[in-house]
This record gives sequence, structure tokens and C-alpha cells, in this order.
Amino acid sequence: MATTKTHALNEWDTLHNNGPFPLKTLYITELEGDGNMPDKLDRYNDAAKEIQRLIKETHEANQGFRAYGSAWSMNHIASHKDRMHYNGFMNIHMPIEPKNCHTHTSFDASNLFLFECGTTIKRVSEVLSAHGKSLKTTGASNGQTIAGCISTGVHGSALNVGAVQDYVVGLNLIIGPNPEDIVYLERHTQPALNNAFAEKINARIIRNDGLFNAALVGLGAFGFIHGIVIEAEPRFLLKRYVKKIDKDLALELAETLDFKNSAFKIPEETSADGSGNTPYHYKVFINQYSKEPKYVVELMYKKPYHPNYADPFPIIKQSLYRDLIYLFTKMAENFPKSIPWLVKRLRKSILPTVDDTLTGTLPEIFWDAPYQGPAFACSVGVNHTDSAKALKVLADLTNNEGPIPGIFAMRFVKQTKATLGFTKFPITCMLEIDGVLWKKTKKIMSLNEYSKRIIEVLKANNIPFTIHWGKASDWAFPGLVNHMYGENAVKTWKQHRHALLSENMAKLFSNDFLANTGLAEKDINQDNDFPTDEELIASL
Repeated sequence: MATTKTHALNEWDTLHNNGPFPLKTLYITELEGDGNMPDKLDRYNDAAKEIQRLIKETHEANQGFRAYGSAWSMNHIASHKDRMHYNGFMNIHMPIEPKNCHTHTSFDASNLFLFECGTTIKRVSEVLSAHGKSLKTTGASNGQTIAGCISTGVHGSALNVGAVQDYVVGLNLIIGPNPEDIVYLERHTQPALNNAFAEKINARIIRNDGLFNAALVGLGAFGFIHGIVIEAEPRFLLKRYVKKIDKDLALELAETLDFKNSAFKIPEETSADGSGNTPYHYKVFINQYSKEPKYVVELMYKKPYHPNYADPFPIIKQSLYRDLIYLFTKMAENFPKSIPWLVKRLRKSILPTVDDTLTGTLPEIFWDAPYQGPAFACSVGVNHTDSAKALKVLADLTNNEGPIPGIFAMRFVKQTKATLGFTKFPITCMLEIDGVLWKKTKKIMSLNEYSKRIIEVLKANNIPFTIHWGKASDWAFPGLVNHMYGENAVKTWKQHRHALLSENMAKLFSNDFLANTGLAEKDINQDNDFPTDEELIASL
């Protein structure tokens, strides 16, 4: 049987030291060994029983419960002051067989896989590679768990793919301690698995687009995510270029994404008529403190897989332009620790010139995180057509009211169907500033004050925006979530959540983050024409 160790603690912290946050009890569950229980489904179902036991124990103690994986979120979204559960040892994976697919599914069974919540992106990619498959996109590195990624909306910069949650086709949720509280959820317009498979994992099935889209970026609030069914694709290669180009040209591309007609061309990535090809991935690196006339851009082009490509790791391991925080720490490592002195040097620094070209698979390029120390990250989503305007507004804020020890980047993501997915624009530009943590002084505002000013200046300049759920912000800013998503979307998310969960379980799966954002409580002013709870969770 699965076993759980219980640790009495006073506090818990994230990987990047964004806490600490108060905590009473930490649960760590380990699965039964395959020597004693060889069947994966048996071990998976056995783990579900153990999680239900912990939920029951927590409820009887009148406390709250929160699951977490790699602790990569840079705020308190994963924390709970009462009880937390570490998912990292829950990493079963199963390919989906054709016999388990729904009669009317449009998915190719060979592309469908079930992963348990604690499986890291790195391990997911290893499993898929063994089947000749690949994830469609990932974040900038591979340490997050699959459940953590979708709960907070982790994204890359894939123009035509979306964020990690956008290739999820099924969710196995544990929403309470009772037998009927194991649920398998998918869209009714895109069914993936059949009722027989749901029975194998002891789940009642709900096919409902509205509920699925609400739970997809669920912020840990829709119960314990036990399993995730994803759609992979055949393995492919990415050819990566890192170039320095005129900043006006880089921003023009950000605003238009018109690579076909741009003055910027990569000779190897043009069509027969000489027009530019649209890349799989586009990213812009920006040192807002420097008056340098050029930005560094990273472009990747999708290629058919073949085994005869050069080993990319010698270049990847040495590359400065892997993720934003790593670039910043490498630029700053020889500077004084004083923030004003650091920023003074950054004003005289230029982004290192790189003209690397390499080819690799998705997991080879988006590899292990090179920096895992104390760090902060603020990340806002805007329509890509507003990207240059938003950059100017936030760069001016950072220069004029700072200094802030970080630098900017832009990434671009296709629109999500998740109700509260922050990549909500047709193409969302994620404008992010990453850097090292600092302490407030008489001359330097705090991170929370800076986060608040980001919200205020975007609102003052009438730039619609969202904020990455896993990054730093003033999450208690009045009316923030309604401003970002609109009252209807927020109400829809809340109503689906409270229709799925009992009142007791909604309370148990809430935390301070949900309370700060106003998402913990049910909307009591429900319109008469709004669907009933039964309709919201009906299997359609």
C-alpha cells in the first residue's frame, strides 16, 4: 500500500526562496513498490485511496489541504498554513491503448498518455521520447511537475501551440474522501477516453466543456489533481538561432508577428519566393537600463525529426540565452552586490553578442534550469499588438522609480481555452522581468510595491493585461482578477468550482492566495438565468 510520512513543520518555502510561508503539517506519499504491486493501475488506484485518507484526516481536523510539486511558483499559490502534500513521488505513467479511447474521439490513441501528478516535465519528455513522441511545448526548463504546470498556466513561446494546459485532454480529480469523489473530467465536444477506462480508475466521468475549461487552470482549487491525460505529437526537431537585431525591428515583429514580410530574414529560413518563414518560437531579451540600439532575439524553427544531427549540449550548456534569470545572474556576477551599483553597471552593459545555431529536440533545448537560487519574477500578459507600448510603460517604471535588479524578455503564446488562463489574448505577449531578490531600502521600493506599480501603470495607460499565476504580484490588489478577466469569466470559474465541490471541500482546498484574489468564495448574487449546479457539472 502507498505510505505517507507526516512531518510537523513551522514553515515552508519555494525553490527560489520567495517565502517562507507558515505550515503546520507536510505529507509525503510514496507509492507501493512495483515488486509488491506490479500492475500500474493497481498502484495508481492505491495512491488515490491514500490521498482520500489524507483528505478525510485533514477535514476531520478542520484544516485545509494543498498539494505541490517542484515548488517553482514564485508566490504563495502553492502554500497552505495548515497541511501540504508533496507530490514528487507520485509519477506513474501509462500510454493509452486504442481500446480505452472513446468511440467518437478525434485523437490518435498513440499520442495519448496518462501521467500522474508528480511527474516532472523532464520525466514526461523521457517517457514520450521512448515512444517516438514529444510534448508540444514546455516552459523555459523542465523541472516543474505536470500538475503544477497546468494549475498555474506554465508557457513557452510557441506561437501556434499555446501553454502546457492546452494539450491536456483529460483530468482525474480527487475532490473529497468518498467513493464518488474520484472524477474523470474531459470536454464533451472532444471526448478522449471511454467509460470503461474511467471505471478502471474508479472514477465517475463528467464530459462538460465549461467545467473542463474552468478546472484546466484551476489554481489548485478544484481538488487534488491525480492524473493528467495529454495529447503528445510525433517527435520533432527545433533549429535555434540567437541573433542581435535592431530594437525597432524586434519590436515591429513583436507587434505584427509578420515574419513573412519583415525586413529581418534568416537566409536558411525563407520560402522559395524569398519571404520569411514563421518560426515555432520567438523571444526577445531586453536590458532596459541600456541605451544599446539592438536587442537579442531567439528564434526556433520546427523541422522533421531525424537522428543525424549534431549533439546540441555543448552549445546549450554554455548558452547565456537559456532563460532570463540565468542571463541576468551571469551579467551581474562580477558586479557589486549593491543594487544601485549593479544597475549603474547594467546601464553601461550591453547584451552579450551571440550568433549560435543549433538543432535539437524540444527537451534537449528546454533543458535543466541553470539557476535555482533566490530569485523573483514578474510576468504580465498583453495582446501582442500592445507589446511595444507595454514594454515602454514598464521599462519607464523600472528606470524612473527603481532601480529593480532584473531585466526584461518577451515571449509569445497562442490563446488558451482555459477560463482563467492568462494567455487569453489571440496571441499573448508575456512580458517578464526576472532577477535576484532584494530587500527594501530608503531608496529602493519593495517587490510588492513594484508589483503594485506594474498594475497601476498598465491600468493608467489603458493596456489590457493578465498576470502569470505563478509569479510575483500584488495579488490582493482590489478588483484585480475581475479587471483582468472580466466579471463573467470569474463568475463562471467560481460557479463551476462550487458546483463540483461540496462546501466543506471548497473550504478545504482554498488557501490565502485564493482569498487574496477573491476566488475562494462563491458568488452569492447568482442570476436567475445562470445554470444550476447540476447543469454546470452535468456530463453532456
